[in-house]
Amino acid sequence: MPLVDMPLEQLKQYQGRNPRPADFDAYWERALGELAMVDTQLELIPSTFQTPQAECFDLYFTGVRGARIHAKYLRSRAVSTPQPAVLQFHGYTGDAGEWQDKLAYVSLGFSVLALDCRGQGGLSEDTGGVKGNTHNGHIIRGLDDHPDNLLFRHIYLDTVRLAQIALELPGVDPERVYAMGGSQGGALTIACAALEPRVKKAATTYPFLCDYKRVWEMDLAKDAYHELSIYFRKFDPLHEREDEVFEKLGYIDLQYLASRIQGEVLFITGLMDTICPPSTQFAAYNKITAPKQLVVYPDFGHEYLPGGGDRTMQFFLGE
Repeated sequence: MPLVDMPLEQLKQYQGRNPRPADFDAYWERALGELAMVDTQLELIPSTFQTPQAECFDLYFTGVRGARIHAKYLRSRAVSTPQPAVLQFHGYTGDAGEWQDKLAYVSLGFSVLALDCRGQGGLSEDTGGVKGNTHNGHIIRGLDDHPDNLLFRHIYLDTVRLAQIALELPGVDPERVYAMGGSQGGALTIACAALEPRVKKAATTYPFLCDYKRVWEMDLAKDAYHELSIYFRKFDPLHEREDEVFEKLGYIDLQYLASRIQGEVLFITGLMDTICPPSTQFAAYNKITAPKQLVVYPDFGHEYLPGGGDRTMQFFLGE
């Protein structure tokens, strides 16, 4: 079959190219410590969208750096016993989606919490405040500032706070809090499950934000990763800081958070993906030490994967 990356057997052994910062673990412990000091200021506002089966809320909370973060929250009106909850994360630049597309899970007795990533297409705030480039893209936002100011650090922490809220909601079974998403949403699923180990199951589909240097070396700094090319062209045209740049990106490289996951993982990918190359995804998959299932679509890229949504639902249902 045609290949856009390594053969599958090599992918299953690949360990990544992007450097791991020496203080990576301390970095994330410091980040979680900052989050712990933030007053959540949780607010639930009944939505104008309601159904006889689902109670729907606009959920707001305060994340790090004072940003007010929005999520859509739905729960079943019919279930009185503690329910499972699923956290949903969207693709890059998108939003939490429509209310109606979450009702299938609500009909099965799940609560659903769908995040709007800060500064993207939904209602969440991006408080900014970084030095240097804000020309294009969230991967490189804060790259010329202290590593603690990388924007994706804050977004990863927003997923943690959403999980913590879900774990404490009345009517949610804290032993059945799950996470899911594709592309950026798949990346945030990994981040959430890694940084909040009480997430019991994580279903990630072709995750973004892994192994940045491999993306660069494959000449695939385009599409979702185009901002890497923009950064070097605008801010380091001679690549004098290339090693520094990729090491700093290592703080938000999900391959190095993946080993923290304790819950069960369903990992779905396509081998023809030129948006998030398979090797970059396997750099994360191969570091997951928790129970995991791999589902491979040999002929598919970064696109609709037939049966993937059904498999994810069955995974959460325990089937």
